[in-house]
Amino acid sequence: MAAERLQFHEMGLDDRLLKAVADLGWSQPTLIQEKAIPLALEGKDLLARARTGSGKTAAYAVPVIQRILTSKQSVREQDVRALILVPSKELGQQVQTMIRQLTFFCSRDVRVTDISGKADLSAQRPILMEKPDVVVGTPSRVLAHLNAQNLVLHSSLEMLVVDEADLLFSFGFEADLKNLLCHLPKIYQSFLMSATLSEDVQALKELLLHNPVVLKLQGSQLPDSSQLQQYSIKCEEEDKFLLIYTLLKLQLLQGKTLVFVGAVDRCYRLKLFLEQFGIPACVLNSELPVQSRCHIITQFNQGFYDYIIATDEQSLADPAAAAAQTTAGKEKKKNTEKGGKAKGKEYGVSRGVDFQNVSNVINFDFPATVESYIHRVGRTARADNPGTALSFISHTELDLLSEVEEALTGDNAESVLKPYEFKMKEIEGFRYRCRDAMRSVTKQAVREARLKEIKQELLNSEKLKTYFDDNPRDLQLLRHDKDLHPAVVKPHLKNIPEYLVPQTLKSVVHPLSSRRKKRREKSNPIGISKTSFKGSGERDRKCGEKSR
Repeated sequence: MAAERLQFHEMGLDDRLLKAVADLGWSQPTLIQEKAIPLALEGKDLLARARTGSGKTAAYAVPVIQRILTSKQSVREQDVRALILVPSKELGQQVQTMIRQLTFFCSRDVRVTDISGKADLSAQRPILMEKPDVVVGTPSRVLAHLNAQNLVLHSSLEMLVVDEADLLFSFGFEADLKNLLCHLPKIYQSFLMSATLSEDVQALKELLLHNPVVLKLQGSQLPDSSQLQQYSIKCEEEDKFLLIYTLLKLQLLQGKTLVFVGAVDRCYRLKLFLEQFGIPACVLNSELPVQSRCHIITQFNQGFYDYIIATDEQSLADPAAAAAQTTAGKEKKKNTEKGGKAKGKEYGVSRGVDFQNVSNVINFDFPATVESYIHRVGRTARADNPGTALSFISHTELDLLSEVEEALTGDNAESVLKPYEFKMKEIEGFRYRCRDAMRSVTKQAVREARLKEIKQELLNSEKLKTYFDDNPRDLQLLRHDKDLHPAVVKPHLKNIPEYLVPQTLKSVVHPLSSRRKKRREKSNPIGISKTSFKGSGERDRKCGEKSR
């Protein structure tokens, strides 16, 4: 008989924390939470590897809050007791939100602040002077505050958490992290949370942990095929646009969908292409202001949009550039901090960001590394929800597909990525429409779209921020999937003529007309039309006889 699962109320947690957990609807802990929380409460250092969507954030947030509540029973002095390092601004905001939800009933005793945003150091100084119990931030931001003496940790810090540890070095934070350690006390408890156990994570383990307990909870880094269905389809550039048009316009994909591309230009090219057919979609990339990116994710999670076209810039098609990113991290960081145009290392849509209830992930451009594939596809099939991942593969991406298949197949002889059986011949009728739309999406149109979107989002992000703080309901008016329209839009493309729809899909695309047609065939096999007012003719005849 299998041992019973350990429940939250059996972990010795504060009643206020248990009440918050119940309010969040967590009936029982996930596997990582069940194993990690008791060990953390015992004071042990942890290195936890668990797949995306397994509840890693709560696995460290619960013991951090509990330890602060316990220490405050004896020590009333206000100090920064926990530091949580994250690789991106978006993840920083999400961690802060999670901790605020867990401390809802003890918010006076446990205060948290997120300093990963782009605000001036001087603007964040007053918040840090109040010594919040938990500070969340990127390594570069925390180090900047330590150097400015806005933050002092050498005497008060009790816990250090590194979330998404496998990304810190690849985002160029190695030097920052090593410099940051000089400002910490000699003794503190550390947690490393990661989706993969890469060489970078092993290096961090040597740097931060003392006799850690290593938790490797899932053999597979992605859910099995009963929960996550992974498909690949071989198609070249034009076919990629044809296929995504068909999938989205005919609504063959149900639920919220993330579409990943390899570059910012591709992001806008695909958005403008879909606009031609009246398919609204948001774009998400590092050119947009942080406030806008976080707002897009929030509204997507709330169900405002069905489609996001995301640029995963940590996995661009140039592997040499990706490899050089780590070594060049120091120089890039300085440029970024000074406001240079370097793409933010602290940005990567597929990594760490918590997209909720995503049903489908489409790799429009295939990722350059196995880790990037895992992080992208890990946005769907989270917790116990089902999900689908579909990858479009051109002939230049076949080697990358082989690497991913080899890494994910492991000991199983069967390939994880099954071929997507789609009869491309049946949608040939749509090809001329797609070509027509692609001709309208010129390089000039893409350039104009990028500028228009950035200007629009800067206005949304900066000018309207204070207004929306005062009028939160009006946020619904601020949508990010509006048409950009720098390309010439041809109105006829928005509608699908019935003669173009493949016979096999007509019941899906025009369900009402198909049902009516079947009903007519059943009720009137000869084909003579009958009046719907069945008794009217007979009634008129009888009335006439009476009058005679």
